[in-house]
Amino acid sequence: MMQGFSREAVPYAFADSSAEAVNALFRRVYQWMAAGLILTAVAAYAVASSPTLLRIFYGSGMPLAVVAIVEVGLVLGLSMGINRISAGTAAVLFTLYSVLNGILCSAVLLVYAQESVYVAFLSTAGMFGVMSVYGLYTQRNLTSFGSFLSMGLFGVIIAMLVNMFVGSSTLEFTISVFGVLIFLGLTAWDTWKIRQLASGLEGGEDGATARKAAIIGALSLYLDFINIFLYLLRFLGKQKQ
Repeated sequence: MMQGFSREAVPYAFADSSAEAVNALFRRVYQWMAAGLILTAVAAYAVASSPTLLRIFYGSGMPLAVVAIVEVGLVLGLSMGINRISAGTAAVLFTLYSVLNGILCSAVLLVYAQESVYVAFLSTAGMFGVMSVYGLYTQRNLTSFGSFLSMGLFGVIIAMLVNMFVGSSTLEFTISVFGVLIFLGLTAWDTWKIRQLASGLEGGEDGATARKAAIIGALSLYLDFINIFLYLLRFLGKQKQ
């Protein structure tokens, strides 16, 4: 899965931001993130359990390739164009992305045993929760931490491309371990970054800026969650016989 949310550093002055503003923003962020995960799960199950949809999306490689390309466009549109679109448009794009990602993630339900999917999901939820809480409450400045993790993510992507030609199971295992660790770190960093954004919101909890900040924040954490889940499955999941 693509980690598409912009990793640019944000101002880390968090001096006078009220707890109410932070709580209000994070309520919306987690609500949107949860909604996105539910839509993804429903879409994945719908495709995996429907012979008709399986024929449409898996009968040839073209439909899934189109979905993947559209996904990339949606992430780039949201992360790079968030200041130029309305809150309503951002919500529609996030919703559409969650559904399309569910179509791609239907492969998980086709390949892995049901119990492995459940274990990986619950493990992801627990680890994600711990790291997000850390990012929310830590007093450390994580700006440099984010840059280090972004470099690590780039390295994982390069290693994955290399392994497409090498086909090493050892390298595959190593990539999966580092993938989990990197996205756990990015979970903390993204949460910390969202906390910083709360101090500069205009219009209060009901303003358009706050609504867009909640959606783009939910997108970043959603991507972290999905990637942790998928990397966990790669080295912990048991495939169907």
